[in-house]
Amino acid sequence: MSGYTVLSRAPIPGSSEDLILYQRDDEFTIRISGYVSELMNSRMHGSEDALAEYACPLIAARAGVRVLVGGLGMGFTLAAALRSTGPDAVVTVAELVPQVVEWNRGPLGECAGRPLDNPRTRVHVGDVAALIRASSAAWDAVLLDVDNGPDGMTHKENDWLYSMKGLKAIAAALTPGGVLAIWSVDPDPKFTARLIKAGYSVETRIARERPGKGAKHTIWLAVRP
Repeated sequence: MSGYTVLSRAPIPGSSEDLILYQRDDEFTIRISGYVSELMNSRMHGSEDALAEYACPLIAARAGVRVLVGGLGMGFTLAAALRSTGPDAVVTVAELVPQVVEWNRGPLGECAGRPLDNPRTRVHVGDVAALIRASSAAWDAVLLDVDNGPDGMTHKENDWLYSMKGLKAIAAALTPGGVLAIWSVDPDPKFTARLIKAGYSVETRIARERPGKGAKHTIWLAVRP
């Protein structure tokens, strides 16, 4: 990668691949070893922002909102969730790879304005699926950006999240009227149908990488009864 310096590598639990953090001037990118495309880039995060900006207003008027963000990444979804909720809201971010948390406390921190330092942030280092399984009507919103779509890319166990059993478990973890938001690089009509079959009211929205330009990504907004 021309002009980029490798800052750090981190093994992905349950996978033979690593996450690799690169820097070029003030730009950062994270890639998966063995893959050509970027996983995320600090200059193109409009759809990561939108994941929270679309979902959180649906529940922001509630008192004591509790939001679960699956996947820390570069902190953009977490930061947007904090901006999009009130002062009594708490946002928990679940991150499978411990080093990603370290990167966000270090070189990546300024990219999203250091959301990990916000007193309303809680950090769970571990599998978001395990946290969901252990929850009952605990979350007003669950925001998932742990894969490139509704299948386990970095962590094959994530397939469960998008299965019928997983979607019903997420519904049980949500409060009544709570919202599940899922980021995807592409649309998937079969997954939309699965969400509806699982009992959610579903809206599919498009978000751009940058304001008015860049790749178009898909966000599902699924509200449980």
